[in-house]
Amino acid sequence: MSKNVDLNTRSEPDQVLKDIADYVCDYEIDSDEAFNTARNCLMDTLGCGLLALRFPECTKLLGPIVEGTMVPNGARVPGTQLRLDPIKAAWDIGCIVRWLDYNDTWLAAEWGHPSDNLGAILAVADFISQQNIAAGKEPLSMHEVLTAMIKAHEIQGVLALENSFNRVGLCHVLLVRVASTAVVTKMLGGTKDQVIDALSQAWVDGSSLRTYRHAPNAGPRKSWAAGDATSRAVRLADLTLRGEIGYPSVLTAPTWGFYDVSFKGNSFSFTRVYESYVMENILFKISFPAEFHSQTAAEAAVRLHPQVKDRLKDIEKIVIHTHESAIRIISKVGPLNNPADRDHCLQYMTAVPLIFGNLIAEHYEDGFHSSNPIIDKLREKMEIHESPTYTKEYLEPEKRSIANALQVYFKDGNCTEKVEINYPVGHKRRRKEGIPLLEKKFQANLATRFPAKRCGKIFALCKDQRRLEQTPVNEFMDLFVI
Repeated sequence: MSKNVDLNTRSEPDQVLKDIADYVCDYEIDSDEAFNTARNCLMDTLGCGLLALRFPECTKLLGPIVEGTMVPNGARVPGTQLRLDPIKAAWDIGCIVRWLDYNDTWLAAEWGHPSDNLGAILAVADFISQQNIAAGKEPLSMHEVLTAMIKAHEIQGVLALENSFNRVGLCHVLLVRVASTAVVTKMLGGTKDQVIDALSQAWVDGSSLRTYRHAPNAGPRKSWAAGDATSRAVRLADLTLRGEIGYPSVLTAPTWGFYDVSFKGNSFSFTRVYESYVMENILFKISFPAEFHSQTAAEAAVRLHPQVKDRLKDIEKIVIHTHESAIRIISKVGPLNNPADRDHCLQYMTAVPLIFGNLIAEHYEDGFHSSNPIIDKLREKMEIHESPTYTKEYLEPEKRSIANALQVYFKDGNCTEKVEINYPVGHKRRRKEGIPLLEKKFQANLATRFPAKRCGKIFALCKDQRRLEQTPVNEFMDLFVI
């Protein structure tokens, strides 16, 4: 046989595909902690989406592709009157959830936001439930939504533990598409083989570049990229269930597979099997709508605010000690061109709370930035240093710290204390402190969209684990229609 002839023998599916399909189709979640955390995650994620509806740059992207389109049994977009096909509904829900950079985070070799997957999960669950009712069948329950959330978190998070897509220039929303594809294919009635086929399609799609997340090109695409990924996941699941075949060696095929084309010839590494670890250890963004590597820096700045607010013109320099990932991802100098640029700038996200004592989404807007030139003046005085200890403990599984330390020096030779914070309030190590604050955040976000009586009804349901899990999805979604 000629050496130049390709062997056209179709292989068994790649083990990575089979492992995910086995987990999605067969694994039973029995962790009370995971379900309780998923309930809190559901509240927080929906609240982030509701808050985003206050921003026209977000809402201009929502709604049907063709205005006036009517969709029987269409999926609802929380906080709106929209009723869309599940593909566009996934896009819209994913978009509002991610818009303000305020939903949960997972940090490892790769980072990302596993609650992004709720775009696909909630859209499909609502659509299925309404279709079932129309056909005289039972709707899905919110227990099934929480189960899908746990599994999507786990798939995205375990893939991220040892495999850095950012180091080869790829965007982490690839993992959102993969996780969403797996769970919604199963939700739509797919077999294990169909889950494998749909997953192969998700990997065939490859990944967007991280260009839109970094200087000098940071822009608002990073706020809708996850919605785009969840939408694509629903489409791939639909295509598979219509009979599209899969591509079993999508990862491992020589020359043409994902490993050779996009991962520098390396295969994925795994240190955990799929269970419920990621949901149990997820990081909530509770205090600030800001890229997660900056959360403890912003918290330190709030603590130092009383000491510096009346001496801003006397500041000589501001020193931030941080971890390597923060430096690589969000440390930047020079002009900041839009809100998406600002909420991924460590210096900006530290300067604002130093000056004003808080950091909220409105602080990234063009008008606020242009009317407060002191922000950029403080940015110019910042020194960023890597702490090897912070970098090491960031990656340690038993710690997963996200540490920053902040100290301000004045022209007269005096300085503030050095404020070091190793774990943000949304970390598992601060759950007791964090969950009451998360609930207050949810209640405040509900109040931006609904009257007090409706807010109380939604919050009471979401606080009751058993009642929430037993609630039909369509009835839950009814509560979020304005």
